[in-house]
Amino acid sequence: MIHHNRPLSPHLQVYKLPLTGVISITHRMTGVMLSVGLIVFVYVVSAIAAGPEAYQALQGIMGHWLFRLVYGGFIYALFFHLCHGVRHLIWDTGRGFDKATLNRYAFYELIAALVLTLAALFLTFTG
Repeated sequence: MIHHNRPLSPHLQVYKLPLTGVISITHRMTGVMLSVGLIVFVYVVSAIAAGPEAYQALQGIMGHWLFRLVYGGFIYALFFHLCHGVRHLIWDTGRGFDKATLNRYAFYELIAALVLTLAALFLTFTG
């Protein structure tokens, strides 16, 4: 039996993804969430177009806490995807590729998405 001195591939219990890796995976997940959210959006628009009875049924669904949670997730996915897109635009200029800047921008991206989401939800549910 031949023994090679090759490193073993790390598994998830040992390997800690860098923040930029987590952000990249999250970006893909929010893309899927936005696609599913568009189906809900089409339902909302069609219920509005269908008339008062369909709109009344929609209002009943929209008031439920689960729908509000889904709505909040959709808004977060939208803003996170937007912020990550801005980050890609910065990368397109050739800037921001050193490790410290990558991590700092990833942190800014998360904070900006959270602040924008909270602001949108505040305006939605108070106004």
